Amino acid sequence: MDAVDRLLLAELQADARLSYNELSRRVKLSAPAVAERVRRLEADGVITGYHAHVDPARAGLAVMALVTMQCYGPHCVLRDPEVTRWPEVFQLHRVTGGACCTLLVGVPGMIAFEQLIDRLAAYGQPASSMILSSPVPWHPVVAP
Repeated sequence: MDAVDRLLLAELQADARLSYNELSRRVKLSAPAVAERVRRLEADGVITGYHAHVDPARAGLAVMALVTMQCYGPHCVLRDPEVTRWPEVFQLHRVTGGACCTLLVGVPGMIAFEQLIDRLAAYGQPASSMILSSPVPWHPVVAP
């Protein structure tokens, strides 16, 4: 990756809806050259998708939490591909330390959260931390 690729990534992370013409103006390359670079970044797996940033609370998910699971062996939550399709699970991370994994989850309210914890308990011992606020909810990746 060179400086132009990094600039393209910065522009696309700020607004993924930019046209190739607008991107070309901003990085000072022709639109076909920009399109070729973006396609290469996609093919190389640097760009993995284009997404809208949605505010969970405004989308009806008032309760956001990090759930740490202690589950090992054949009944581990990481071994069940179905869990990745649960609508409440936004992220699932395999982690080091005393826990097996950490999930970022979102639900409409505490009743739904309790039901989710009960579902997760079938895999091991869940421990949760409620998200009170997110001073840095997301920021762009800055390539070295």
